[in-house]
Amino acid sequence: MSTGASITVVVAAVVLVAALAAALTAGFVRARGGGRNRALRRRFGPEYDLTVARHSGDTRAAERELDERLRRHGRLKIQPLSGELRERYVAEWAGVQEEFIEQPARATADADQLLARLAHDRGYPSERYDEQVAALSVHHAGSVQGYRQLHAAALRGREGRADTEELREAVVHARTLFEDLVKPPHHGADGTRPHTHTPTPTHAPTPTSTQAPWAVRGGNRGRGDI
Repeated sequence: MSTGASITVVVAAVVLVAALAAALTAGFVRARGGGRNRALRRRFGPEYDLTVARHSGDTRAAERELDERLRRHGRLKIQPLSGELRERYVAEWAGVQEEFIEQPARATADADQLLARLAHDRGYPSERYDEQVAALSVHHAGSVQGYRQLHAAALRGREGRADTEELREAVVHARTLFEDLVKPPHHGADGTRPHTHTPTPTHAPTPTSTQAPWAVRGGNRGRGDI
């Protein structure tokens, strides 16, 4: 074989090896990315799709955001509620529902403030709304959207731009997160939970912690029910 032919064969072999290496690397990256995609979907559920939608379908940007949320809040130390504090929150939520018929906008604002305080008492950050929601989305991905809906409705209600049905739906949807945050911890191997008494409120309990500075302010309660 001539020298020129030998060089051609060697160059062709090098090109082939490089192409195979590139293909293997791309396959590995895709496989790893696909595994990360599945892990984030499992962790965040509907929150994954909502985040992709907020990024106009940009999956990579959405996954970077979700990864950042996990990095910042994945190891957050969640605090339990005392039995007394749990009962106060349950009574206060009942008071919000009673208030709704007479003053729906004010009741929605009170519910927004209540959830902000409850999340704070459970150990979630409370300095900024978006930071609190990001932390909640890591640990309550299936119910945090109801909190967003409630906060938006409370703002619209304060400005007189929300009708009663919008406010009602917001309070109803936010209840899932409220129940997630207020429920007592499980005990025992069978997952049974201790019995807690749900009081019938005769007046709104006194708030037990500092209000979030960004939450929509409510006011004095009236009577009624959703």
